[in-house]
Amino acid sequence: MAVDYSKLWKLLIDRKMNKSQLRKAANISTNAVAKLSKNQTVSLDTLEKICSALGCRIDDIMEFVQPRQEGNNE
Repeated sequence: MAVDYSKLWKLLIDRKMNKSQLRKAANISTNAVAKLSKNQTVSLDTLEKICSALGCRIDDIMEFVQPRQEGNNE
């Protein structure tokens, strides 16, 4: 399974927040924001800080998706 943080970026747009503001509000590292931007895994602690700062649930900011398989034209 792969992770997708598209919901997080949409939520930030709705709240007129940028990534730097999220980083400061959630007290997370620039490295964590970079990983989120690349849909890479981050610690549960980081996700908890984001949810706490935004007042939302984890399923409001991320979802698990099936990885795309190359060469599969279905």
